[in-house]
Amino acid sequence: MVMGEETLETQVVVIGAGPGGYSAAFRAADLGMEVTLVHNDDRVGGVCLLRGCIPTKALLEATSMINSITESRDRGIAFGQPEIQLDSLRKWKEGVVDRLVSGVETLVKRRDIEVIHGTAVFDAPNRLRLEGGEVRYIKFKHAIIATGSRSADLRDYPSKPGSRIINSRAALDLADIPQRLLIIGGGYIGMELGMVYAALGSQITMVEMMDSLLPGMDQDLVKPLARKAEKLYKAIYLNTKVTKMEESANEVKVTFEGKADPLEQSFDRVLVAVGRVPNTQNLGLENTGVKLDEKGFIIVDEQRRTGEKAIFAIGDVTGHPLLAHKAIHEGKIAAEVIAGHPAAFDVAAIPSVVYTHPEIATSGLSE
Repeated sequence: MVMGEETLETQVVVIGAGPGGYSAAFRAADLGMEVTLVHNDDRVGGVCLLRGCIPTKALLEATSMINSITESRDRGIAFGQPEIQLDSLRKWKEGVVDRLVSGVETLVKRRDIEVIHGTAVFDAPNRLRLEGGEVRYIKFKHAIIATGSRSADLRDYPSKPGSRIINSRAALDLADIPQRLLIIGGGYIGMELGMVYAALGSQITMVEMMDSLLPGMDQDLVKPLARKAEKLYKAIYLNTKVTKMEESANEVKVTFEGKADPLEQSFDRVLVAVGRVPNTQNLGLENTGVKLDEKGFIIVDEQRRTGEKAIFAIGDVTGHPLLAHKAIHEGKIAAEVIAGHPAAFDVAAIPSVVYTHPEIATSGLSE
């Protein structure tokens, strides 16, 4: 790797340090290539490790104890009411994340991967411009885009710091335990966080515009979970959508359209969990041959190669399913293709798990 005053030259640059990005960097380094890993987060790990999968599963594991205590009463074993020490719970959750981040950082150093903090923008098919980085430009022979995805906002009600309208990231920060929590979206993110907050003591109201929870999932699998959610949640409104939200200092007044009763209700917080969108904006892709589909995902072939021969893309930016283990596998494939190996993304089955109580798992073909 040649370091100049403003330009760094590398064989492979990976943009994004989530599970897909660091896995691609690891595999490329193991195959003998010089690798530069660029990210603009505080630490390596990406959404999954820092504010997604791992903290969610940690909180689900912790709160499952509360569910066990509650269920044990039906079996003749009674405990006192659990005391929620929110600061300690938050600290424990962050400790789980810290330990895993430390492990990833150790693996990065062990492979002698150059890590640069900054926002990468393509200004040519073989060069990145870095904003806020230690170097100004990176020239590369191959690039792997692994910038992931972010929570989708409601168009007229974006989540922002200090707002009572929050996304999954803010929900995982555990600022408080709202007495009345509305969750917009009955997908896996909404259901998992709903289970966490219900166990912690929130009254959960869930609204889903489709006619079932976990739309797209086999409904035979969803039925047992739906029955459990009906017991845990105050209300579940299907075929219903939010048409208006008015935020005040102490609450959010929400107007519904559909099967909600009443059609106007107030909540302490509103969690928006309506899906995720790819981080493909502001990457300078217009300066390359990389193409996007109608939803903003990067179009790739079976080798994870984009419309620009030297640029690959993996993980959430390439489309559904948006799963960390899929990104990890794609990262390895992209690195192997760059190294000249006959690799391809040939999918037999991609397992998927919803970590609710009960859990739901699928793999392979549906009916």
